[in-house]
Amino acid sequence: MITPTPEGRRAFVLDNTRPQRPPHTPELELLLADEIMPIWRLTEEALEEMGLPPPFWAFAWAGGQALARYVLDHPELVAGKPVIDFATGSGLVALAAMKAGAARVLAADIDVFCQAAVAANAELNAVAVEFTEQNLLDQPPPAWAEVILAGDICYEQPLAGQVLAWLAAARAAGATVLIGDPGRSYFPRDGLVKLAEYQVPTTRELEDMEVKKTSVWRLP
Repeated sequence: MITPTPEGRRAFVLDNTRPQRPPHTPELELLLADEIMPIWRLTEEALEEMGLPPPFWAFAWAGGQALARYVLDHPELVAGKPVIDFATGSGLVALAAMKAGAARVLAADIDVFCQAAVAANAELNAVAVEFTEQNLLDQPPPAWAEVILAGDICYEQPLAGQVLAWLAAARAAGATVLIGDPGRSYFPRDGLVKLAEYQVPTTRELEDMEVKKTSVWRLP
């Protein structure tokens, strides 16, 4: 069982990852798992016995890499603005937003292990990122957020529908909303504006191919 304290979670993150640069965002350094890390081979049952949710924070997913790349290449999108990185995972997109000059970034994820991962990754990249484990779907989108970024959010139903409805509400309230998606089954392309398409290197351990065609979309 993982020690359920901030110190225990941080120790677990540090013990099961190593500093790496995601192939599509080499400007950033993240603590990530790979084949040489024990966590890579843990089964769902083993994770449950350890009291550990699926460690999405330990990987740089294709949608997040594409979205981070777009933000780094278009800093005017976030420069001087308050930003939310929804379902932050490792904090990759949040870090990109801070590197691009965001006024503040709130990284949000209901997995408390993400807090340890985001904090450690922020230290590696010499930026400050806020974190909340609160489920933002339980309330209207914060009025202060001028930009909301979301990568890899459509991997299961009904969560995808709930998240997209929440993001649509944020857009209706005036926020700029961008989504990074590598062609997940539950991602609705209709009515969205494609901003960019990338070929993102990944691994067959995580995806169904070694290079994943991944797009960044804007809610109109």
